[in-house]
Amino acid sequence: MALSEMNGDGSEQEQDGCQEPDVIAMGNILESFTESQEIRGLINSLKGVYGNLGTREVTIEKFIVIMDKYQEQPHLLDSHLEWMMHLLLDVVRDNRSPSLLVHLAFKFLYIITKVRGYKIFLRLFPHEVADLQPVLDMFADQNPKDYETWETRYMLLLWLSMTCLIPFDLARLDGNILSEEGRTRMPIMDRILKVAKSYLVVSDKSRDAAAVLVSRFITRPDVKQKRMADFLDWALSTLSKSSFQTMEGTIVMDGMLQALAQLFKHGKRDDCLPYASTVLECLDNCKLSESNQTLLRKLGVKLVQRLGLTFLKPKVAKWRYQRGCRSLAANLQFSAQVPVAQNLVAAAVTAAADEEEYDIPGEVENVIEQLLIGLKDKDTIVRWSAAKGIGRITGRLPKELADDVVGSLLDCFSFQETDNSWHGGCLALAELGRRGLLLPSRIADVVPVILKALTYDEKRGACSVGSNVRDAACYVCWAFARAYDPLELKPFVNQISSALVIAAVFDRDINCRRAASAAFQENVGRQGTFPHGIDILTAADYFAVGNRVNCFLNISVYIASFPEYTQSMIDHLVNMKINHWDGVIRELSTKALHNLTPQVPEYMTDVVLPRLLPLSVGTDLHTRHGTILACAEITHALYKLAAENNRGAELRKGNKRSVTNYFNEKSLEGLKQIHQEVCANYKYLGLGGELMRLAVCTLIEKLSLSKMPFREDPIIDGWQWLINDSLRSLPLVSSTARQQIKEAAVSALAALCNEYYINEQREANPVLQGELLQQYISELQNTEEMIRCGFSLALGALPRFLLKGKLQQVLEGLKKVICISHKDVSFAESRRDGLKATAKVCQTVGVKRDGPQDEFVCKDNVIQIYTMLLNGMSDYTTDSRGDVGAWVREAAMTSLMEVTLLLVQNEPELLDANICKQIMCCVAQQSAEKIDRFRAHAGSVFLALLNFDNPPIPYIPHREELERIFPRSEAVTLNWNAPSQAFPRITQLLGLPTYQYYVLLGLTVSVGGLTETTVRYSAQSLFDYMKKIQNNLDAMNNFCETLLRVFEDNLLNDRVSVPLLKMLDQMLANGCFDIFTTEEKNTAWSACSCLFTRCSPKVEFGKDSGKHSHSSV
Repeated sequence: MALSEMNGDGSEQEQDGCQEPDVIAMGNILESFTESQEIRGLINSLKGVYGNLGTREVTIEKFIVIMDKYQEQPHLLDSHLEWMMHLLLDVVRDNRSPSLLVHLAFKFLYIITKVRGYKIFLRLFPHEVADLQPVLDMFADQNPKDYETWETRYMLLLWLSMTCLIPFDLARLDGNILSEEGRTRMPIMDRILKVAKSYLVVSDKSRDAAAVLVSRFITRPDVKQKRMADFLDWALSTLSKSSFQTMEGTIVMDGMLQALAQLFKHGKRDDCLPYASTVLECLDNCKLSESNQTLLRKLGVKLVQRLGLTFLKPKVAKWRYQRGCRSLAANLQFSAQVPVAQNLVAAAVTAAADEEEYDIPGEVENVIEQLLIGLKDKDTIVRWSAAKGIGRITGRLPKELADDVVGSLLDCFSFQETDNSWHGGCLALAELGRRGLLLPSRIADVVPVILKALTYDEKRGACSVGSNVRDAACYVCWAFARAYDPLELKPFVNQISSALVIAAVFDRDINCRRAASAAFQENVGRQGTFPHGIDILTAADYFAVGNRVNCFLNISVYIASFPEYTQSMIDHLVNMKINHWDGVIRELSTKALHNLTPQVPEYMTDVVLPRLLPLSVGTDLHTRHGTILACAEITHALYKLAAENNRGAELRKGNKRSVTNYFNEKSLEGLKQIHQEVCANYKYLGLGGELMRLAVCTLIEKLSLSKMPFREDPIIDGWQWLINDSLRSLPLVSSTARQQIKEAAVSALAALCNEYYINEQREANPVLQGELLQQYISELQNTEEMIRCGFSLALGALPRFLLKGKLQQVLEGLKKVICISHKDVSFAESRRDGLKATAKVCQTVGVKRDGPQDEFVCKDNVIQIYTMLLNGMSDYTTDSRGDVGAWVREAAMTSLMEVTLLLVQNEPELLDANICKQIMCCVAQQSAEKIDRFRAHAGSVFLALLNFDNPPIPYIPHREELERIFPRSEAVTLNWNAPSQAFPRITQLLGLPTYQYYVLLGLTVSVGGLTETTVRYSAQSLFDYMKKIQNNLDAMNNFCETLLRVFEDNLLNDRVSVPLLKMLDQMLANGCFDIFTTEEKNTAWSACSCLFTRCSPKVEFGKDSGKHSHSSV
């Protein structure tokens, strides 16, 4: 919080998913108040618009919109504030102005005050003697309970707080206090005090302005003598009688506390000191620390610190540490002669010896104790106020007592304390350091605490707390960089720099990373002693650390290339991050370890791995998960390093090095035993079993890719069992983890087979091959859909040597998965994965035109493969989840594209005109349908097939016309997701005979659909096409024949027939068929008669009311 506030940055929270949103920082780009003329016009128009509610609200809204633009740069208004105030006050002062107009003028004044702040705006109010009486008189017309005009009362109180500062005794303004009726008029002093008291207990914002009025009015020389004691008695009496248990009591206490805090802030010490003890005693009796009202606790802390400052003499501590001088010349002189810090410390010691001794009142101890308690409050604003109070009061204490305060402050950082205490302690340390009250002798005690705070993270249930502590610790480092001479921090440079780099790169929260980056930058600029500071800042600046993935995987590698940071970064990941409560952080940390391994491979093998292996079979679930993943990533990184070194050795003709050279026997055995230990302890069962399966499958994949020497080892059978069991257990896994486990198991299977199931002849063991394929193919008919999904993808991941001689058997098994039968009609996900597996199998075995059909995609099985894939294009299954068939169609389109590109690159002769026509027509139909995401996918597939030229795909119907409709130059910019861009292009295919039927079929569903934007743009594009062919009778006849064919083919298909009737309704209403009204006998007329004939029985016996209404048209 702290450093983010200092930078004025409102960082947004990150998502829990792996993808972290890009954070765009909008800079302040305004250079001047450009709307001054418009604002002047709005103010001048108030007299004309106040009477009409509509115009009044529009004017107010315009004014607010303009002023809110300057919330972040309010200083741009400064040169314009005076004339705006004068224009509005002229309206207020005009006796002819109705009350509604006056309220409107004060509302505008409040809007300006809100943007610029009342402290700046206040001093511009006119404060002549002549202004006092009119302002007081205006209060007589105010109703404190009118919630719509509170802005008027707020601004009047601020104005009164300025006019009451006139440098004359207020009694001189009373004159003859006898009224004409002979009664005594109330003196002005009492009138102002009455107004202030009455508005201190209201429930609106006027209460804040009343507190300002009190602080300025009561501290006047003439008022404090006569009314200060009485006011304090009234305030303390009201405060003691009120209770924070009720809403009314809370409001009253808020007003009293604000008034007292402001009074003791602005009043002279000699005037306030006699009452300070009484106020403190009353405040203690209120027990505000027990209140649930954050604002009351904050005001209590604020008042306590003001009382503490009243007890102490207003003097600057001579013992405080000062870095440099106010004079640049003096600084340069010191730096040229003796180190600045030595001079300043010597001066401080001398000053301390001469310091005047004086007694510290006993109440100060009570004040400090309450502030220390405030540092542990549950709300940030209370802790922040307490921290500032600690800083202010410590600056007035003798050196010994101030050191005691620092000692008490360090007690906030024990591990028995909560995160609130740590956060408050960090804020207070930053305040002390910033004010020079934390002497260099204490830095050695403070730095270890701050280093712990930079990594503070306490788990609470399913999440953790501590991000505010880490942010505040960064603020401390930022403050120390500005406060101390480099010589004072030199012994701690390496510790602080490493800790800030780790926080900037590896912290989970974006605000902490940015705070650490800002603190690092401040230290580099102010201290100049951080190793490689400029280089690191260039890579890890405020904006670069906004992306978490980039920090973990890229920036960390660059920083780790500097040896001063490498080991500390690795140790932090191992100790703090691989056991983090957030799974995304654990996974990113293990990938970061993978990337950092080449920097110090020996440290990884000699220190890190021996530390990780025992933890991989420990009791904590998150630690086991992260540790197993870390072992897998480090092992794979060492293998890649060995392979890279071997390539270099080949060039140098030196000795090659195997990955096993990095491991000793104990480490190899430890990696091998992970699965056995987890299995023996039943860690694969239960909810934790999901993470264990995921982690160990990843371990199997990485160890296999690393070519670990486990061939013919029994552990291979154990790994294979785990993969198979994970695929069979998919129905029992939670839906969130199911996809991850399926993908991990399939990837592990592919790597395992490639490494351990192939012999020296590059072939598979026939027995193992037969058993594995028989087992997997039999599972394709399992009654559980998820099991079918898993084993389908597993078949698709098998290497070529395992599919050799078994291709036809595998295709037959996948065909049964893909085909829709009555008992498994809802198994859309298994059909989707079956289509994906079919394409993968084809890519794995390759193409050979005259090859055997059990080994290659060839002329004997290519039709079978395309039939399987094209059948998926007609899957429109729906269930409670919606159009689940869209998943199947999406997979079918992708698979058709992959297989077609595979064929055209290797054996284009296997493609015939009919297959190409079916592919292009089916994809064109999908690109005209209603779901944006699938339409976009279809469009990208369509253009990929059309524009592929290595070599071009043959037999694409109407290629030249298609290339004219879809120019290659626009292929990237065309947004198929947007109906406004997609449908105007797609409807042009209606003019191509080959595509007309399929595109019209897709458009029917879009035009007759429910989504407003889709219906609007698809219908408009269709109408535009119809207008183009309006005068072409042949084209109109062809269109009507195609429309009739679509209806006849889908007469019993509600998915098409109902939208088609809706589409016809719109076309008739739009006059698309008006040309036929002049023709007595034509094809269209026959089509309409046939349509009515076909439609009548369905309307008569149909159940859909929508069809009844539309068919009646």
